Amino acid sequence: MSRIPALTRFIVLGITAGLLLSTPGQPLGGFPSAPTVAEVPSAAAGRAGAAAGAKAVPPAPGEPVAAPYSAQLGAAQGGLRAAGGQSLDVMAPGSVVFNPVFGRDEVVVADPGRTALLIGDSQSSPANGWPRQALAALGYNVHFCGLGGTGFVASRGAVGNYIDALEQGDWLLPAQAPALIIVEGGGNDAAQGASDGEIRTNADRLLTALKSRFPTARIVMVGTLARDGGGRRTEVDALVGSIAAAHGLEFVGVGDWLTRYDLERRLMDSVHMDNEGRRVLGNLLARRFKDMGVPDLKSPAGDAVRDRGTGRELG
Repeated sequence: MSRIPALTRFIVLGITAGLLLSTPGQPLGGFPSAPTVAEVPSAAAGRAGAAAGAKAVPPAPGEPVAAPYSAQLGAAQGGLRAAGGQSLDVMAPGSVVFNPVFGRDEVVVADPGRTALLIGDSQSSPANGWPRQALAALGYNVHFCGLGGTGFVASRGAVGNYIDALEQGDWLLPAQAPALIIVEGGGNDAAQGASDGEIRTNADRLLTALKSRFPTARIVMVGTLARDGGGRRTEVDALVGSIAAAHGLEFVGVGDWLTRYDLERRLMDSVHMDNEGRRVLGNLLARRFKDMGVPDLKSPAGDAVRDRGTGRELG
């Protein structure tokens, strides 16, 4: 008879241990683990791990960020950490990590405090593209996301438009918060006949995604160049400005720059500048950024550019 209580205790302890071990990796209380862990080096393994357990769900475009999600977002802003607690700050630039909050891969950048995220088309994609030159003149390292021929609505082959490319992983956002975000585009949307409504809808989705991921980042939108100061490209330039205003963002309109600064002679084709035209536009944009209060991380260089109408030195 004395053996029965001992056996009973053994069975109870075994059942208890089985219950505790039946859900490995699940935190006490059934809450998802803190969204500050990235699986490194295998982003694919991170995705598989996230799919196996609970994952934070970001708000839908246009929805306010709820308090619990904001707390997760703040953790992500402070820097994702690799498995084992390794900080992104000591990881090699270019390392791909999985962000479990947003459910997508991101890439480590070398110096986020001096990094500008530039989203754009063929005006921005070349190494000497004028938006890149403007940012370099102010001392920023450019992390480029985009492709020639794309835009808010326009896609190119298998690569989606800006928001689709982000959501399907055609390009990767920085894993750390950049110092500045520039969104340039609209020219390809104008060329492909995208409607105002289509451009606005996709731009809204993109800006919502960027503000959700980097809620403290400064975002500036840059419009599209236009020949002869008119036509659909000029309309889209103004439309991008209205979208920026609706989101409370700063905007640089460039629809009249080719005419205003006598730069049509610097066009290699109907829309792309030669090297000198890119240099001049880069100086102009850098000066506009400075006038808007974008921090100048170094003293810009370059010859002065003058307004055709007033003769005022602009860069």
